[in-house]
Amino acid sequence: MNFNRILIPVACIGLTVGAWRAYQWPGVALVATGLVMWILLHFTRILTVLKRAADRPVGTVASAVMLNAKLQKGVNLMHVIAMTRSLGQLQSDKDTQPEVFRWSDSGSSHVTCTFVAGKLTEWVLERPTETPVAPE
Repeated sequence: MNFNRILIPVACIGLTVGAWRAYQWPGVALVATGLVMWILLHFTRILTVLKRAADRPVGTVASAVMLNAKLQKGVNLMHVIAMTRSLGQLQSDKDTQPEVFRWSDSGSSHVTCTFVAGKLTEWVLERPTETPVAPE
């Protein structure tokens, strides 16, 4: 269960009630201003990440090996997009769970990430097989 969906609204209501009891309308105005600022900070971060991702081709990353090393279980899709500075190439059907995205580099290596409810659950690094060069 995702407690953030419950705790954040309860905390906002608690802060508003506490501000009302302590300072009446000026307190409520102060809490409302703080909440709007918090929402605007998150919105600005999302827009910045998506603006950076729009400048690169879909599904590309500088190094798939480095991306594999930086990934951690439980991070959200927006965090991975911020790390790669690119939108992932969707591998699964649209609007189905789990969502599978792939990021590739110029060396034909790619990382395939699986997201369930927007959180990273697993990822796989696939590197091309090198064919040995026979000496002449």
